[in-house]
Amino acid sequence: MTTARDPTPYWSDSAGLPRFSRLDADTEADAVVVGAGITGLTAAYELAAAKRSVVIIDRGRCASVDSGHTSAHLTMVTDTRLTDLVDQLGRAHAQAVWDAGLAAIARIDEVIRRHEIDCGFDWVEGYFHQRPGDAGWREAERLERDAELAAELGFDATCVRETPLTGTPGVRVDGQARVHPRRYLAGLAKAVVAAGGRIHEHTDAGEFSDQPLAVTANGHRIACRDIVIATHNPLVGIGGTAGATLFQTKLALYSSYVVAGRVAKGVVPDVLLWDTADPYRYFRVETYRDHDIVILGGEDHKTGQVADTAERCPRLERALEALAPGVELTHRWSGQVIEADLFDPSRKAIRHGLWDYLKENSSYPYYLIRDRFAGAEGRSLRAVRRGEGKVVERNGGKAAVYRDAAGAVTVRSATCTHMGCLVRWNPSEKTWDCPCHGSRFAPDGRVISGPAEAPLAEAG
Repeated sequence: MTTARDPTPYWSDSAGLPRFSRLDADTEADAVVVGAGITGLTAAYELAAAKRSVVIIDRGRCASVDSGHTSAHLTMVTDTRLTDLVDQLGRAHAQAVWDAGLAAIARIDEVIRRHEIDCGFDWVEGYFHQRPGDAGWREAERLERDAELAAELGFDATCVRETPLTGTPGVRVDGQARVHPRRYLAGLAKAVVAAGGRIHEHTDAGEFSDQPLAVTANGHRIACRDIVIATHNPLVGIGGTAGATLFQTKLALYSSYVVAGRVAKGVVPDVLLWDTADPYRYFRVETYRDHDIVILGGEDHKTGQVADTAERCPRLERALEALAPGVELTHRWSGQVIEADLFDPSRKAIRHGLWDYLKENSSYPYYLIRDRFAGAEGRSLRAVRRGEGKVVERNGGKAAVYRDAAGAVTVRSATCTHMGCLVRWNPSEKTWDCPCHGSRFAPDGRVISGPAEAPLAEAG
């Protein structure tokens, strides 16, 4: 077993992702897509297939942030259990939710086949199961009801007494899938360009206007008929700041952790697994000719709201070693997921929507007020060791201070540019995370993910 872990996603080693130039001149298109992750590239692909001219811009690299940090665990099964969906929406709408997920996987398969994208896609069985060590006959009964309900709605689901690897009761769901996400997105990007689409990396959408409709990025104007906001957390765009901010607060941002390792070929079954715990863990396999890669994720928490981020991956590694004895651990990373009511944060049909909104945002005033009085971890730059970040008192305010391995110090304001909370250092990912609404910043203050759109300011 290796002692050093690559801190980048496993997918980064073998993606073959093409590079695209910065936008360096004014231009026009039928549509501008902001964000070149899976949502943006898929939207651009569908637009180009419909003979629409399209420009895609991304402030970084294609598929490099959350779409590049996924485990690519493709399933139609939602986090909200099917019995709860039926209770909230009724049988027809609950079935439509699962059907939509299955249709999305089928569309990915269709695109891969059409363009002959080599990305390890395959249909596999998925198992929703009781976590080992969690006793209780009531959970087994509920799993049985989940399977019965899924079958009644026309899905290939069966209750099993022993799930592969775990040996616990579960529900087997046929027709799920796995894919190498960055290889798929590399192929999708090439297909977009082949259809006439234009992709520009390192091109930040700085300004939106609606009379006439246009996006300004890198100081250049893109005139268009439509704008698609496909960023992980929606930008303000042409909407009002108040409305956009309210929309952003309806999204609950969680950090999720992933570990991966190498095992001998065929010793672990090629299936998807995810359990009933909260937060749950999820498992999948990436197959090769002479070996397999096993991937386990979980340990989710509200972004910026826990102090033990450095312990999350080790816990997952111990769990992966239990599932796959002899695994050679090689990678650990994290990503960010958004939890919202089904597909639309403003959906009126969801019961308890107001309660969920209040619950997810209850921490905002707490952190906003608490950190003003107790947010600093030191009073001197000398308190920050190499490879570490801390919020320190500086000139009557609070500064986010990072000292790199060589000893160079970067100082930025500790105030999140979204709604004014104080950021916290995440030692696992070496990022500044906001505990209020989940914005993440690089050590030098650059925005990694929103809702913040502006970098951390210079410290006073």
